[in-house]
Amino acid sequence: MSRPPKSTRATPPPKTTRHLILILGDQLNADAAAFDGFDPAQDGVWLAEVAGESTHVTSTKPRIAIFLAAMRHFREAQRATGRRVTYVTLDDPANTHTLGTELARAAGALRPTKLIMTEPGEWRVRAELVAAAARLDVPLEIRADRHFLCSAEEFRAHAEGRKQLRMEFFYREMRRRHRVLLDATGEPEGGQWNFDHDNRGRFPQGGPVGLRAPVAFPPDALTAEVLALVRTRFAAHPGELDHFDWPLTPAQGRAALQDFIAHRLRDFGTYQDAMWTDEPWLYHSRLSAAMNLKLLDPREVLAAAEQAYRSGAVPLAAAEGFIRQILGWREYVRGIYWLRMPDYAATNALRAEEPLPEFYWSGKTDMACLRAAIGQTMQHGHAHHIQRLMVTGLYSLLLGVRPAEICAWYLGVYVDAVEWVELPNTHGMSQYADGGLLASKPYVATGNYIARMSNYCAGCRFDPAKRTGDDACPFTTLYWDFLHRHSPLLAANQRMALQVKNLARIGAPELAAIQARAAAIRAHGGAPPSAGGQTKLALKATPRRRK
Repeated sequence: MSRPPKSTRATPPPKTTRHLILILGDQLNADAAAFDGFDPAQDGVWLAEVAGESTHVTSTKPRIAIFLAAMRHFREAQRATGRRVTYVTLDDPANTHTLGTELARAAGALRPTKLIMTEPGEWRVRAELVAAAARLDVPLEIRADRHFLCSAEEFRAHAEGRKQLRMEFFYREMRRRHRVLLDATGEPEGGQWNFDHDNRGRFPQGGPVGLRAPVAFPPDALTAEVLALVRTRFAAHPGELDHFDWPLTPAQGRAALQDFIAHRLRDFGTYQDAMWTDEPWLYHSRLSAAMNLKLLDPREVLAAAEQAYRSGAVPLAAAEGFIRQILGWREYVRGIYWLRMPDYAATNALRAEEPLPEFYWSGKTDMACLRAAIGQTMQHGHAHHIQRLMVTGLYSLLLGVRPAEICAWYLGVYVDAVEWVELPNTHGMSQYADGGLLASKPYVATGNYIARMSNYCAGCRFDPAKRTGDDACPFTTLYWDFLHRHSPLLAANQRMALQVKNLARIGAPELAAIQARAAAIRAHGGAPPSAGGQTKLALKATPRRRK
């Protein structure tokens, strides 16, 4: 008997997968809740590199590279344990470049009876995958992210019935709940919860002394492949990769933690707010990206910092200041995010409508502080919290940049940026766009603050003490303009009332000159007009109508 034509042969159906575990680029912890009950004989793991996650906001090369390189290292580690991993690379010709469509393609091939994932770190991604699962008619189970020490439900209970949410009260609850830095009686070590007043030091005139470069992680072969891919595929994106050396595995994350505890934590507290030209790391940890990718468990970080204090290796103020950022602020902003999204992102309490200045993508500006902070960001994908809050964030706040634009910039440029942490920090803390939900006041200052906390002003053509004139610091001009524009709102804020009262000391002619120069800066794309052209431009410019 002859065989039937090849085209008519019955083909066996693809093997059905019981559970398909969906892993996102910021969920690279092998002990995630999504893996609970995992059976290598029946279950599979799915990860996908999709261009849409690098282009829905313009992402810098370092940010794109750290996610892709860490994902590929995670893939190899999972395969080494015997887990079946379906992994879609960015350069796969069949890649459809969105998470939803890639999930549909994988489900068609693997035929899972159930999809399981850990809670995503971004509302948009969660909505996309929920919708994709619904279209596939496959059940999707979303499990709580136990990487964090406070669940969304626990934070909601904390917020219930409170007229105001303040990080300090939340932080104290977390210290007590997790028994961190408490004495034998259950009270805070040192008799107080917060040593922030000890953590505002500035460097001596000559700058920091005895700095030790943090441990680096030069690219291995797998990372080198990613860097080559990013350079080619995202050639038009801003940022550089020549200095890329971030931790990409749990072992590297722990090595970075040990290096920080041993060599920089002692001085972190004192100098955590200080800035210095050409010193991107100073005494900071470089751990936020490893924690936000879930390569490093915050419990391990907290324990190491507390042990350093208890062993006498670091002072209490240094350990407490670092612990507050992780156990307090990091958990607090995540709680705010899941409590208030998606409406939170649309708020604009100050009615800010200016476009983001173009120099935020290049660092090409006469303002030395912005040139340093943005230049460093494009080189490394990193800037520490004061550079973000009191340089790039402060300028966009004073200028009146649309919150959505500056938030998209922060999300796209930093290697540690995931929306749960980026959005509340930028939208609420930095830009006061939520009207005071997250922070009790707008964090505004003149250029004198930057002069006090850095050496940036020494190399700048602008004078931070001047409010008007070609050489007046734009931060200072815009600060007084900001107070004037928002004086009715700010006067009602107890923490801002004194600053607003200082407006009365400025005579009408000078205030008019401040307003004219502020208008000229806005009309000039957010950059101060060049010396000599300012007066003419200022006379022509009129403030934009505000909604």
